[in-house]
Amino acid sequence: MFILELVYTAPLDVVDALLPDHVAWLDEQYEKGLILASGRKKPRDGGVMVAVAEDRTRIEEAIASDPFAAAGVCTYRVTEFIATKTAPELARHRQTLG
Repeated sequence: MFILELVYTAPLDVVDALLPDHVAWLDEQYEKGLILASGRKKPRDGGVMVAVAEDRTRIEEAIASDPFAAAGVCTYRVTEFIATKTAPELARHRQTLG
């Protein structure tokens, strides 16, 4: 499982101009099962996503296709972790140490 943290590197008006494309990209990632949750940070200096993928390469490919990343209006910080405990709704994403 992965935590994706976006930090805006451009003014909000530039970010907002790309927001419809970013939201469409998010919708695609939800449909693919890659993103489980997402939202703006407070204060609004970026966003956070919880994602699942077979490996970090798949996450990096998805990030590269994000209109925000392609336009250079944000940077991503990717943190991989082993989800050994989850809410019941996320049970299928639990992992074991090994």
